[in-house]
Amino acid sequence: MNVRKIVTVVEEIRTEGGRRVDPPARVAVVAAVIENPWSGQGFVEDLNPGIDAHASDLGALLAPAVLDALAEPAEAYGKAAIVGLDGEIEHGSALIHTLKFGDHFRKAADATTLLPAVEKRGPAGIVFDIPLKHITDATIRSHHQTVEVRISDAPHPDEIVVALAAAAQGRPQQRLAPLSTEQ
Repeated sequence: MNVRKIVTVVEEIRTEGGRRVDPPARVAVVAAVIENPWSGQGFVEDLNPGIDAHASDLGALLAPAVLDALAEPAEAYGKAAIVGLDGEIEHGSALIHTLKFGDHFRKAADATTLLPAVEKRGPAGIVFDIPLKHITDATIRSHHQTVEVRISDAPHPDEIVVALAAAAQGRPQQRLAPLSTEQ
């Protein structure tokens, strides 16, 4: 796996809706900018060798890093794969939609739900939103949120940005009734 760089972003929200957030709401993102393992090969029918070679290593690299950056226990989490213009969206999906990748984050965060995801193709500097859901119950509305990410020089056409995001809480100032009140 050829990693060009790692980008870490930590957001700390101290005010929302004109009110103080105490303690501040923390969201962390750690992204690896990697060489697309299928770049320059034309259409690759069997993606499994690339998945086997890279997905677990990416999960093992990113999961502890995002939790370290968050510096608190995670309550919500998500993932992303942004493929450069010379790749296929399926290349990013192949890396992140496998237990070889996601189980590293689930185990590290003591989570049980599926990781919500975004995958897309775009040029360097593309903005993408990583969806977040609660780590053990995806129906908990307070934890449905997104974090916006942009890496100015990534992905290059032959790269993939693979990212994990974690939040230490739900949305600041959330006040929606539980889903069960509508059933």
